[in-house]
Amino acid sequence: MHPDHLPEDCRPISNLLSRIGDKWTILVLRVLAEGEPIRFKELHRAIGGISQRMLTVTLRNLERDGLVIRTVYPTIPPRVEYALSERGVGLQQAMLPLFMWTKENAKDIYRSQIAFDLAKQDAVTRR
Repeated sequence: MHPDHLPEDCRPISNLLSRIGDKWTILVLRVLAEGEPIRFKELHRAIGGISQRMLTVTLRNLERDGLVIRTVYPTIPPRVEYALSERGVGLQQAMLPLFMWTKENAKDIYRSQIAFDLAKQDAVTRR
């Protein structure tokens, strides 16, 4: 298939938004945006709770989308580093306002969730 001709049933925007909205993708992009290329183990340590398999799948998808560059150095054992591509940097910059909004509102959102859950509990208890 020629890259300029998308199949009619393909939903590239929805697929891409789904990938970008994935929690692991967001966390990988955030860590990679911090600067220098990073090795897999360092990236794994920086992202708490992600399995090695999920990190591998996430990195492959990001590389396939052209958002991450994977560099393999011919050493024994091979050294592999990951970095944001120019497109990945652009995406990260577009997501920066969302990161900032989340950081600024996280405590208030958490308080709202607690208040909502408590009100729901009280309503159930009164029945």
